[in-house]
Amino acid sequence: MADTTITKIDSTHSPKGAEGEKYLASGIHVAMRLWEDEEPGESKEPVSRPYETVGYVLKGRAELHSEGQMVLLEPGNSWVVPKGAAHTYKILETFSAVEATTPPAQAHGRDGH
Repeated sequence: MADTTITKIDSTHSPKGAEGEKYLASGIHVAMRLWEDEEPGESKEPVSRPYETVGYVLKGRAELHSEGQMVLLEPGNSWVVPKGAAHTYKILETFSAVEATTPPAQAHGRDGH
């Protein structure tokens, strides 16, 4: 039998992760999170995660550094960070973005926090 469960999440009540991300809707195979009004600052150390990430910039600008490459992220841009790729972000202007991770980042300690 097919899973017919529908989930709705109100982001005003969403739990926050250790780095300030808001966890949004999450299914078995994919989860969403919101990075809201991240302030400019120095890049953190690169990390690699056991999930693939796709994102979409709502506002602001950031540099995505991954495996020797740099991509400038601006409003309307979307990106992919492959599973296991070492990466970091440098926020240039107050930044908001939505990301989807597969498998879900927050499940089973995948976020590494």
